Amino acid sequence: MTSTNTLSRTAAVQRAVVIGGSMTGMLTAAALRGLAEEVLIVEADELPHGPAPRKGLPQAGHVHLMWSGGVHAAEALLPGLTNAWLMAGAHYVPIPTGMVGLSSQGWFRRWDRESHFLIACSRDLLDSVVRERVVQMSGVRVVQARVEGVLGTAQRVTGVLVRESDGREQVIGADFVVDASGRGSRAPQYLKSLGIDPPDEDVVDAGLVYASRLFRAPKGSDGFPVVSIQADPRAPVPGQSAALLPIEGGKWLVTTGGTRGGEPTGSAEDFEKFARGLRHPLIGEVISHLTPLSGVTLNRSTRNRRRYFERVRRWPEGFVVLGDAVAAFNPVYGHGMSVSAQQALVLRRHACGGLQRPKLAKHVQQAAARKVGAAWSMATGQDLFYPGATGGRLRVANRVLTRYVDRALRTTTGSFSATRKFTDVSSLQSPVASLLAPRLMLATAIGPLRPPLLGPPLSARESALMRPATGFDIDEVDRELP
Repeated sequence: MTSTNTLSRTAAVQRAVVIGGSMTGMLTAAALRGLAEEVLIVEADELPHGPAPRKGLPQAGHVHLMWSGGVHAAEALLPGLTNAWLMAGAHYVPIPTGMVGLSSQGWFRRWDRESHFLIACSRDLLDSVVRERVVQMSGVRVVQARVEGVLGTAQRVTGVLVRESDGREQVIGADFVVDASGRGSRAPQYLKSLGIDPPDEDVVDAGLVYASRLFRAPKGSDGFPVVSIQADPRAPVPGQSAALLPIEGGKWLVTTGGTRGGEPTGSAEDFEKFARGLRHPLIGEVISHLTPLSGVTLNRSTRNRRRYFERVRRWPEGFVVLGDAVAAFNPVYGHGMSVSAQQALVLRRHACGGLQRPKLAKHVQQAAARKVGAAWSMATGQDLFYPGATGGRLRVANRVLTRYVDRALRTTTGSFSATRKFTDVSSLQSPVASLLAPRLMLATAIGPLRPPLLGPPLSARESALMRPATGFDIDEVDRELP
C-alpha cells in the first residue's frame, strides 16, 4: 500500500484531506477523487495489506452486514465493487429468502421472491476490497499520522495539524477537510477551537455487550442462510440475541449480544450456553456440532450516539463530518456501514459542481443528516425499551409509533407485500416515513394473511447441516423450503 510520512511543504491547489482510513474514509476519498487534484487520507494506524485486522477497529471481529441500500451507494462510488467483494469470497444473500430470522413478533417467512439483499463476509474483507480499490486511484495517497486539530477560522477550514510517527508536527494545507474518524471523532473540539459552539448530542445506551466466535462451517454448507434470533425489547428482561453469518473461507461467524444485566461473557465455555438460552435455542444447537476456530471476542462500545452538526448555525466552509462521527448505532441492526456509504455518495453528488462552491459544506452536512433518520429511529426506538437503558425519553409519540411498528412487523410474518415495504426501510433503501405509506398502513390494519410459523423455516437439507445427528445425507436431500 502506498503510504508516506513525508509531505510536500508547498500547499497543493485543490487538496482534500480525509481524516480516518476506515470504510467511511475510503469511500469519502472515492467520492472526492477527481474533485481535488490531491486527496490525502490521514490515518493514525498503519493500514493492513489484504483482509487483516486493523488496530483502530476493535469491533471488526463481530457480525457486520452491508445492506443493499449501502451496497448501491458504494457501487455508485466504486463501480464493480459488488463483484469484487464476491470474487474475494463474500456471499450474496437474497432477502428474505436467504435469512432465517426470529423477530420480536415471530418467525419471518422465507418468501421465494427476493426483495432486497445483503453482502455477507468478515469486516476485514469488506474493508480490504474497498481499501485496495481506493489507494490505487491516481491522486489518492495515504499518510500515516495523527490529526491533532483543524486549522482556519469560523468562516473556513484551511487544513489540519498532524503529528507524525516520530513526534514531529506538520501543517497540511487543504481546501476541503472531511472528518471520517468514527466513534472517536474529535469534531466537536475542532469546531470549538475555531470559535464555533459544538453540536447538540443524543445518546441512547442499552448497555449492549457483544461476544463473537468463529467456527468451521460444515461440509456442503454453500448457500446456507443468515440466521438471526432477535430479542423482544418489550419483555421485562434484558435483551439477548444472536446471529450466525456465513463468511469467506468456509467459516461461520457467530455473534451473541446482551443488554444491561444480561451480557455475555468472554468465556468459551459460556458461549454455547448463552446461545441456547435465547428466545429460541437454534444457534446454540448449531454451534454445538461445530469446530471453534477462535476464542471469544468482546465489544462494549455499542451505544447509539447522534451529533446534530446540521443544526450548528455558523458552519465553516470546507469542513464536513461523515459516518460514525455523526451517528454511531447499536451494531445489532447492521446499519453503520450502509449509512456511511450513503453519506459519501451524498458528498459526491453535492460536490460535483466544485469543492469551492459557497455553502457546499453546510448543504452536504444537512443532506448527510437526512441519511441518518431511518437507522437512528429503528435503533433507538427499540433500545429505549430495554431494562436499564439510559439516555433519551419514552414520549407518548415513541410508544404509539412503536406499537404501530410492532404490528407492522407482525404483519410481515404473513404478508410478502408488507415484508417488502418494511425491508425497504430496514435495508435503508427508503426513509422511515415510508412505514406510514397508505398501503402498508392498510396491510397492518388487516394483519398477517397467513398463520404464524411455529418454528424456524429450515429446509430438510439445512436441518441436516445444523443437526447432523438426524442422519440425513445432505447431498441427497432437496433444498425445498417449508
